[in-house]
Amino acid sequence: MALARVVSFEDIDANRMAALKSEIEGGDKPEGLPATEMMILHDTEGERALAIVFFENEDDYRTGDEFLSAMPASDTPGRRTSVTKHDVAVRVTG
Repeated sequence: MALARVVSFEDIDANRMAALKSEIEGGDKPEGLPATEMMILHDTEGERALAIVFFENEDDYRTGDEFLSAMPASDTPGRRTSVTKHDVAVRVTG
């Protein structure tokens, strides 16, 4: 079963979000991060965001969690307020 790492952030203004989007879309996936997909939801007015990173299995999740938890604070979108693990119960695309 796929798993998702959901991280909430505060203090993310539109300029920071635009810079982060440019960095992510213009670069390669970080080596060592076994994620299958990532999305970031941004609440512009509340200056909050949710980063959702998907993994195929528990081992990939564990590796990805360690990788992402070790990132310097300057590489994250804003101030991290929570990290939660979820089973991907339903997923529809297209």
